[in-house]
Amino acid sequence: MSYTAFLILILIVAVALILIVMVQNPKGGGLTSSFGGSGAQSLGGVQNTNNFLDRTTWTLAIAMFALILLANFAIPRDGENNFELNNTLDGIETSTPVENTTPITNDSLN
Repeated sequence: MSYTAFLILILIVAVALILIVMVQNPKGGGLTSSFGGSGAQSLGGVQNTNNFLDRTTWTLAIAMFALILLANFAIPRDGENNFELNNTLDGIETSTPVENTTPITNDSLN
């Protein structure tokens, strides 16, 4: 798989994770409270909906972690085999350092 494909999958998982987290209510209502008390029971119940959202959140988080790790191996690294440290400083001019001609005495240190 190419690096671009991994990036697209990571973005899709990130958006899905954001949506799933936004649907949840930190006090336990979440998606079930928007359907009303009795309507949520016909959709599988409050507990089943919370379990589904919880499992989906964890699954998407683990998928994103795995995709990010796998994307690291798909990064194109051109020229990795012909890297030589000797050629990195070609064309850079160097000069000799200027020597300090002022003598240091005990009076100048105080």
